Amino acid sequence: MATVKVTDASFQRDVLDSETPVLVDFWADWCGPCKMIAPALEEISDELAGKVVIAKMDIMENTDTPAQIGVQSIPLMVLYKNGKPVAQRLGAAPKGQLKAWLESEL
Repeated sequence: MATVKVTDASFQRDVLDSETPVLVDFWADWCGPCKMIAPALEEISDELAGKVVIAKMDIMENTDTPAQIGVQSIPLMVLYKNGKPVAQRLGAAPKGQLKAWLESEL
């Protein structure tokens, strides 16, 4: 399952109302570390399909949600379960570390 693009308009429906845990990757096109982890998140999305949805929110195109939750640095990954943020990770890391962190939080 490929990563899902979320917007300010779809955040409530796609993230907060989701019955499946959702990892939101807050990113921007100009962010080098964001681009570095993008392929790993795509692979993890496939590997953990059914257990977690991996969503991506471009903070330059969608400013309301990042402002409301206080995103100050990117890449920032926030895991939501039952509409609540339960874990977050700031910065890039190798795929193995990202997947291990995510699995430990699920």
